[in-house]
Amino acid sequence: MVDVILGLQWGDEGKGKIVDYFAPHYDIIARFQGGPNAGHTLYVDGKKMVLHQIPSGIFHQNTINVIGNGVVLDPVTLKRECDAVAAFGIDVKKNLFISDRTNIILPTHRALDKASELSKGEAKIGSTLKGIGPAYMDKTGRNALHVGDLLDKSFTTQYIKLRLKHQKLLDNFHFMEDISAWEEEFFEALEFLKTLKVINCEYFVNNKIAEGKKVLAEGAQGSMLDIDFGTFPFVTSSNTISAGVCTGLGVSPKQINEVLGVTKAYCTRVGSGPFPTELHDATGEELRKIGNEFGATTGRPRRCGWIDLVALKYACMINGVTQVIMTKADVLDSFEELKVCTAYNINGIETKEVPYQLPRVQAEPQLQSFKGWHSDTTKVKESAALPDTMHTYINFINQYIGAPVKYVSNGPGREQIVHI
Repeated sequence: MVDVILGLQWGDEGKGKIVDYFAPHYDIIARFQGGPNAGHTLYVDGKKMVLHQIPSGIFHQNTINVIGNGVVLDPVTLKRECDAVAAFGIDVKKNLFISDRTNIILPTHRALDKASELSKGEAKIGSTLKGIGPAYMDKTGRNALHVGDLLDKSFTTQYIKLRLKHQKLLDNFHFMEDISAWEEEFFEALEFLKTLKVINCEYFVNNKIAEGKKVLAEGAQGSMLDIDFGTFPFVTSSNTISAGVCTGLGVSPKQINEVLGVTKAYCTRVGSGPFPTELHDATGEELRKIGNEFGATTGRPRRCGWIDLVALKYACMINGVTQVIMTKADVLDSFEELKVCTAYNINGIETKEVPYQLPRVQAEPQLQSFKGWHSDTTKVKESAALPDTMHTYINFINQYIGAPVKYVSNGPGREQIVHI
């Protein structure tokens, strides 16, 4: 049995904390896509920890953590994270497993990412410059190097061949930056990677399922950044939706059970791309300030706005969401009035569907107002103790998106979650 936790917006929904919260109920936590462009923030013993590659169950010592074949892996980032996790007394070599089919991010992938983004000028898509896109391009172009290739005696030859191909592309971009220091760090990290447990992930996970083990598949980024169904071209380079679990871990669709979708009580977005409910006023600034909306990976200020139910319902539909977890509800505690987007007006026509051309059209949000609860909810433990106005807000969202909000996160702490 495989349950899934994934984001329903443009990322940054707070998935890391949610996975950490549910982890004790599972035997295996598995990342199925994405790379170090996604930061999952946890608080361990009161200390902030941001994970980019390691699954968010790593701090539960009896839980197996798997990096699946759908992930692109930066060995340098992985080594740094393993060192940081080890500082908390966690033995990563005991419970971290990596698929032999996982693609490796090379230093030249990072260089290509940077060169490509710089060449776009004002048309840039807001890449995190971590080499994600170029690494996935090599995957689909059948040039990629995998973790399993590290033990092959021809690995260095394969690396040089791919590096030369990348250098020709970099020359076309007139990219002159010296990346020799990146390479030195890269090869040091490869030696560390060889000391970790490399597995045949598809057999490993399916055998565990056959033994009755419970698996939680952890997504990165958000559904609206999916390469196929997101706001293209302002998307990531992988399938962030629940369908990506099957291709990213090697499990069949019949193994998927619950799909838990995570959404903020409002909306944020990092980088470029359409954002119909974005607020360019004092309210948007207040959301950013109260919610501390700055990227865990990039540090960039996030764009903020009201919750977009058109996009949220779309995300629930394509993922088959069975339960919704609403995070950062406490950020709305001080607002007298709240608004939600219930439709778009595009060229005078109202629609409740996300259009293919969303990046190309002016989608004016149709907003419905709700009375805010204007009270401190951060210490609330039970659903009955939440303000009636919050229940009204949540119930409206339930009815609109057709999926129940089952949990509300009311603070950054691991214990600050209310079961509705």
